[in-house]
Amino acid sequence: MSAHSALLTWALLAFLGLGLGVPGEDLPHPCCPVVPRREWNAPASKCSEKLKLPVRYVVVSHTAGSPCDSPASCRNQVQNVHNYHAGTLNWCDVGYNFLIGEDGLVYEGRGWDTKGDHTGMTWNPISIGISFMGNYMERSPPPRALRAAQGLLACGVAQGKLSPTYEVKGHRDVQQTLSPGDQLYEIIRTWPHYHE
Repeated sequence: MSAHSALLTWALLAFLGLGLGVPGEDLPHPCCPVVPRREWNAPASKCSEKLKLPVRYVVVSHTAGSPCDSPASCRNQVQNVHNYHAGTLNWCDVGYNFLIGEDGLVYEGRGWDTKGDHTGMTWNPISIGISFMGNYMERSPPPRALRAAQGLLACGVAQGKLSPTYEVKGHRDVQQTLSPGDQLYEIIRTWPHYHE
């Protein structure tokens, strides 16, 4: 299966709410299709520091870069973010645990178990970093992207990766930044687990 075909399959499965597995591999939780690293051609991670699970905090940010609205463009955008974080900044991998595309898919960054590089030394070891791909100062992510993020959080609880009493923070709540953008920030402030 080509990378393009695989991404289209993931998009269809996400639309249908189904997961996809590879023989001999643990299946993802059925409520949460996540595009795994291999599907966006991520290099092997050099990160080794693990998170203590279940995690209590989730920090929501935006990449402040170009948005993507198809599996192919989101794959390219995830690769761009990875190249910047690992190549330019010399981090061990892409900084976020997960990235959300405007195509309505969740892209695996460091995943649930590995400490990210998204919010500084205080928050990285105690939080999951989720970044929406795009700039949300002037506009909101589409509903399908917001649903994907909320589905991811629900699955994190179901899988024991997130505490049932987890708290969502905006990136700007915990660091001096405009992220996650004015429009996305107003949206996440309405989520039931949001705490300033």
